[in-house]
Amino acid sequence: MLLRMSTMLLRTLREDPADAEVPSHRLLLRAGYIRRAAPGGYAWLPLGKLVLDRVSRIIREEMSAIGGQEVAFPALLPRDPYDVSGRWTEYGDDIFTLKDRRGAEFLLAPTHEEMFTLLVQDMTSSYRDFPLTLFQIQTKFRDEARPRAGLLRGREFLMKDAYSFDLSDAGLAEAYDRHRAAYQRIFDRLGLEHTIVSAMSGAMGGSASEEFLASADVGEDTFVGCTACDYAANTEAVVTPVPMVAAREQAALTVHDTPDTPTIASLVDLANDRALEGRTDWTAADTLKNVVVTVHHPGREDEVLAIGLPGDREVDLKRLEAALSPATVTMFDDFAAHPDLVKGYIGPQDLKIRYLADPRVATGTAWLTGANQPGRHATSVVAGRDFTPDGTIEAAEVRAGDPCPACGTGQLTIRRGIEIAHIFQLGRRYTDVFKVDVLGADGKPVRPTMGCYGIGVSRAVASIAEQHHDERGLLWPDEVAPADVQVIAAGKDGQVDAALALAATLVEQGLRVLVDDRPQLSAGVKFTDAELLGIRRIVVVGRRLAEGIAEVRDRRTGERRDVPLSDVPRVMTEVAG
Repeated sequence: MLLRMSTMLLRTLREDPADAEVPSHRLLLRAGYIRRAAPGGYAWLPLGKLVLDRVSRIIREEMSAIGGQEVAFPALLPRDPYDVSGRWTEYGDDIFTLKDRRGAEFLLAPTHEEMFTLLVQDMTSSYRDFPLTLFQIQTKFRDEARPRAGLLRGREFLMKDAYSFDLSDAGLAEAYDRHRAAYQRIFDRLGLEHTIVSAMSGAMGGSASEEFLASADVGEDTFVGCTACDYAANTEAVVTPVPMVAAREQAALTVHDTPDTPTIASLVDLANDRALEGRTDWTAADTLKNVVVTVHHPGREDEVLAIGLPGDREVDLKRLEAALSPATVTMFDDFAAHPDLVKGYIGPQDLKIRYLADPRVATGTAWLTGANQPGRHATSVVAGRDFTPDGTIEAAEVRAGDPCPACGTGQLTIRRGIEIAHIFQLGRRYTDVFKVDVLGADGKPVRPTMGCYGIGVSRAVASIAEQHHDERGLLWPDEVAPADVQVIAAGKDGQVDAALALAATLVEQGLRVLVDDRPQLSAGVKFTDAELLGIRRIVVVGRRLAEGIAEVRDRRTGERRDVPLSDVPRVMTEVAG
């Protein structure tokens, strides 16, 4: 492959675009890899498409290595299968829907579980057809309310989704492990530093669920690790250890006048000033905060819900929504319509709405909390005696230093990452919905079980850019770079012809070559562009051409050395492997 910059559709930018929020967005635009086409949608320009194709090729190779068979579904899908699965309603405003000229309803697919399941139902009949793994690399659509960060959160994106079909739970576990290992190989080849974390299944359903998160300060996902063991989890999936509460006789619930204490801080100050229950060591952790939210359930009426948690914690809405998925949540504010909910003084006792408590609000724990009366709080409000939650929920913020739920001895650290893949053991959710059965070896019907394995392909490109750049531009890993070598004709006087001749020789050696043969541009501009484009190996045909010498540069290390022009093909072939 020989690419000439003099004829390529390419324009680099000297300044950062005004709307570019993160390094990958800024650099991919500046280097001419992508161009904004619509809010949340980007055109892939020639160099960008080469990188995207390289990433896709690696994914295809590793999927084929574990027996995956590639198919391709349309992105425009009928409503009926999604009605059967319930996800037409569950997705709510997150999907693009439309009608054709006859009034039939369609959606632009955000994912394809239903279609893969129906395909297998249509084309398999016996245990001899299994195990089976199918995958596709397909454009997906989601109606992001606030598309941002370039390729990291768009409305249209390229995704690889794979599905395994097995006839036993043991077979599903083996398929899951194969895909997990394949994903690790993929991301190693892509040069992506990543962490595998426990995750929530959300609208996908299923049991076991893990995310692959690329380490990045700009990542929207927060995940935890343990200082003492290998535990790692998305904060949405962190399980709070339930405290051990020793059995003891508790004081009776006592109501106190606590005027002007609508906040936890003001309540703690008053409790210490008045030495409630003879104590002057009250802290926010001794109080029970009761937060009221409105839960928006797809396809049915909204619900007013109270969440109880220690007063030194805040509700994490992402954790709350993950626990209540596919519902969404907003903060409740219509207290006038619910006079039983006394804002600032809500307690869990005798509530008329559903009440879910943090696991720390365990049976036998006693709290300082609202008395459901204006200007009044109660002490010694004991869980299991004075109130009984309708259930527990993981909705409180996770903090650095919290105890590890796995080993119990280590502490949690918090980092940020970009979700680049998600794998699920779906089980029989979709084969049950569509009643998929095949004939087993014993002549009896068997219902297949499924796994689902997704990689954000376009997001992976952005994630690589996030991890591989410096102040001058991109630094592509060799396997995904748009070319193996960039040759620069640094001036005139035959240097362009010499650069083109060298580039042709390198192509004959099996290398992919980008040559900067643009006329009437200074060497400085070409060098600046080369650093911005991020191809590791650069050969400069310049001032020492008459001596038969070229300069070889390593974009990553900054190393420079003079090499006889005749030796450049050998040197480039050796370093390219």
